[in-house]
Amino acid sequence: MQQKIKKAVFPVAGLGTRFLPATKAMPKEMLTIVDRPVIQLAVDEAREAGIEHFVFVTGRNKGVIEDHFDKQFELEETLRARGKTEQLKLLEAERPSAGQTSFTRQQEPLGLGHAVWCARELIGPEPFALLLPDVLIHARPGCLKQMISTYEEKGGNVIAVEEVPPDQVSNYGVVGVSEQAGSSFTINTMVEKPKPEDAPSNLIITGRYILQPEIFHHIANQDPGSGGEIQITDAMKGLMAEQPFHALKFDGTTYDCGNKIGYLMANVAYGLEREDLGDEFRTALNAMLDDV
Repeated sequence: MQQKIKKAVFPVAGLGTRFLPATKAMPKEMLTIVDRPVIQLAVDEAREAGIEHFVFVTGRNKGVIEDHFDKQFELEETLRARGKTEQLKLLEAERPSAGQTSFTRQQEPLGLGHAVWCARELIGPEPFALLLPDVLIHARPGCLKQMISTYEEKGGNVIAVEEVPPDQVSNYGVVGVSEQAGSSFTINTMVEKPKPEDAPSNLIITGRYILQPEIFHHIANQDPGSGGEIQITDAMKGLMAEQPFHALKFDGTTYDCGNKIGYLMANVAYGLEREDLGDEFRTALNAMLDDV
């Protein structure tokens, strides 16, 4: 039996410059998809998968994320006094229990690998999940839950992947695979942003990972990579010489909320599926498109 995945790391230290001026005073992770912050959707995915401890790697001016997952006494008392029981129940149900959240700082923007390394003392000697909040994956069951099923079967390390057109692989980390079993593969190589002619496949790494704790040793002992940053892909390549890596081609749709088009598309997709908003939104959207 594999060691249970209880902890998840959420790197949330980025500046969000592509969304200025909206992110001048508000973290990009607090931008909303309809009425839920992007970071809340990532935590929802982790909670559905059985995660018990949520570790946020933050930076300067990110205190509002910590406040979001805390108890809001004044707000809750106001809701209670006004008889708004449904909204109060929603806040209470979604608030993590005491001790379930931890926050640590990435004091310099040294890359994703460095952000993960900043969480090492909070993770300790156990496997963990890593979720990039900018990458919103709309799936039922959630992507991480699908990955944990693969991990429980195969162990080792698991990376979520999806196919892209071959001419787009140079924008992503790409894996080479073998030994397919259903929707999972054995990974035999990883390449960061290869030229299309050099790519080992068109399967790209998609912002969800299950990693063994030995990854921290490799991060600590590697040189800066692409962009002069500590890359998680480089650390995984080192760990791959010691442990198996599996790719899961998950069932779901990805929205890159780190860019404006992906963010807008996510709002449309999530809005259309809402029972309380979907029909009215669809009618309004169709009317708007007819007028364009």
